[in-house]
Amino acid sequence: MKGPYSSPKYKQMKPYTQNFRKVSPYTPGEQPGKKNIIKLNTNENPYPPSPMVKEALSGFNIENLRLYPSFVCSPLKKALISNFDESLSVKEENIFLGNGSDEVIALIFQSLFCGEKEILFPDITYSFYEVWAKFYNVKYKTIPLKKDFTIDPEAYRVENSGIILANPNAPTGIYAPLSQIEDILKANPSSVVVVDEAYIDFGGESALKLLPKYENLVVVRTYSKSMQLAGIRVGYAIASKETVATLEAVKNCFNSYTLSSLSQVVGEAAAKDKEYFRKTTEKIIKTREYTVKKLSELGFKSLESKANFIFTTHESKKASFIFEELKKKDIYVRYFNKPLIYNYLRITIGTDEEMEKLIQALDSIVKS
Repeated sequence: MKGPYSSPKYKQMKPYTQNFRKVSPYTPGEQPGKKNIIKLNTNENPYPPSPMVKEALSGFNIENLRLYPSFVCSPLKKALISNFDESLSVKEENIFLGNGSDEVIALIFQSLFCGEKEILFPDITYSFYEVWAKFYNVKYKTIPLKKDFTIDPEAYRVENSGIILANPNAPTGIYAPLSQIEDILKANPSSVVVVDEAYIDFGGESALKLLPKYENLVVVRTYSKSMQLAGIRVGYAIASKETVATLEAVKNCFNSYTLSSLSQVVGEAAAKDKEYFRKTTEKIIKTREYTVKKLSELGFKSLESKANFIFTTHESKKASFIFEELKKKDIYVRYFNKPLIYNYLRITIGTDEEMEKLIQALDSIVKS
């Protein structure tokens, strides 16, 4: 009798591993161990965290690490709320925290996408969505983007058990105006609509302003991009009281203490330094626009980005070739060998100095 592990591949496995779960995990950007490289492949912020973060770390009482962290995280939530417009009436009960927005979204897949119909997301977007859908056995359908890589709101007027959209989208960087997000919300009153705003601080208007009108809206944010804290792992969702309560209940089924004491202290400090956040974000936007211009002079065509990266293609040189040539020069960008986008590169915005070196390297590559 043939079983699921009767193939030659599984016959070579050690007996005890035959009951292990087989998965296809998310593939993150390359993390080279080399020093003195220009790393523009994982959308990290090129600037250090706020000086208030350094101050918070120096004043952190290490004795507290012997204790479990707070699972309420009230000081951090209060600091976040202080950054929202008062008209939104966001309360602590409307905020759900997790170890980076990846954990928050993973819990959304477990908690809010439990219907019998398919959930919907674009065919070109953050590739982790498909990984989570498969991992948690959530039925899904990908909705094609238009030829210009923008979303088609009309395509989301079909039966579904939920919708998730990255806005600005990844890896394209394209921002969908709030009127389109609202069209999707209006057309899907019985479904949760999640807007993943990992890059919203670099352009566009947040969907937060729609929260008072639509209880089925969930907005997800992260500290990894505009807050310079990819290494501390803080993410959060803003949603209705009922939605957050469901997320908390599922989270507490396996881990009540998701955010460490250190993460909470650092997250609170970063949220309070509004001026540093404004200055560094504006600096990245300015560098992005300058880089797009310089790329155009070299024969690149870039999509209109509202993120901290550029999605670009060259008029004659293949993206795969440029990608490999840049690596030889210790400059790392992101290449996706996938249908429709196989000839594009995603380039994170670094410091002005890093981007100048990138442009110089590209100049020599495209002229070779």
